[in-house]
Amino acid sequence: MAFAQRVFSGMQPTGNLHLGNYLGALVNWVKMQDTHDCVYCVVDMHAITMWQDPAALKSAIREVTAAYLAAGLDPKKSIVFNQSKVAEHAELAWVFNCVARLGWLNRMTQFKEKAGKDRENASVGLYAYPCLMAADILLYRATHVPVGEDQKQHLELTRDVAQKFNNDFRPQIEAAGFADGFFPMTEPVIQGPATRVMSLRDGSKKMSKSDASDYARINLTDDADAIAQKVRKAKTDPEPLPSEPKGLEGRSEAENLVGIYAALSERSVEAVLAEFGGGQFSTFKNALADLAVAKLAPLNADMRRLLADPGFVDGVLKDGAERARVIAAETMNHVKDIVGLLR
Repeated sequence: MAFAQRVFSGMQPTGNLHLGNYLGALVNWVKMQDTHDCVYCVVDMHAITMWQDPAALKSAIREVTAAYLAAGLDPKKSIVFNQSKVAEHAELAWVFNCVARLGWLNRMTQFKEKAGKDRENASVGLYAYPCLMAADILLYRATHVPVGEDQKQHLELTRDVAQKFNNDFRPQIEAAGFADGFFPMTEPVIQGPATRVMSLRDGSKKMSKSDASDYARINLTDDADAIAQKVRKAKTDPEPLPSEPKGLEGRSEAENLVGIYAALSERSVEAVLAEFGGGQFSTFKNALADLAVAKLAPLNADMRRLLADPGFVDGVLKDGAERARVIAAETMNHVKDIVGLLR
């Protein structure tokens, strides 16, 4: 039996969503609604792997949901919900904790980066985070996951977990009528207009929620004045813009800003440089500021409108969770039967 084409992806409600999240993920998620069965989650259980202020976390869950909706996710086309409303995420994660191997988790570079030198004081949740991510995806037996480059390793672990589960319980899975295995080998989808948006203060670093400088990123909550100011203050070099992409080599800040312009205008880098090549950065940055405001200010206004009506946002999450739970419960019932747990 072939697997139905289904997309799953999600974002943590920690810190401000920014331009990198929008161009690297949300734009692509919106497009995939027209071609796939999509499940989009606010992964709030992942957020608590590190301590969060409870009141701030509740607010952030609504803010990320508002960003999803303002960017164009349609809760009638896609399932939009927050992870903690569907208990099967945690239930399947425990099964996967028992399937995954310590050696696999020891190789996860993100744990080493987030735990730093004080890894003995890191939470068990932060260490086991990839098993919960695998559960998030495989609970819906998703065949495709739009991910950034930094999440590829976790998706590889998801595939390892799926393969080991399918192999360990092959007789039970086949007896249940799943000839191709129960869980799919989920494929990454690394695409979008700008899959790697860099810091506005340092073109060698990825744009990040956690950067100490707010001028390093354009937040989706920024108003028109803040967006324009951040673009105009973005780090550049003294050279004029080149007329072709090869001239951007070794010029990370210039390459980043040109890539952002290309993504926001839905044009190629070549087309952008054909227009602005040979000109001064000040002229280009003014044009980029105007474009960024035109594209992002309406999204910001829509987010503000949605956040002013928390009852509506909560209703979207409640409805989405009810729809998600139908799929999740069916998956967990099969998993319990396959593993040998009573239900």
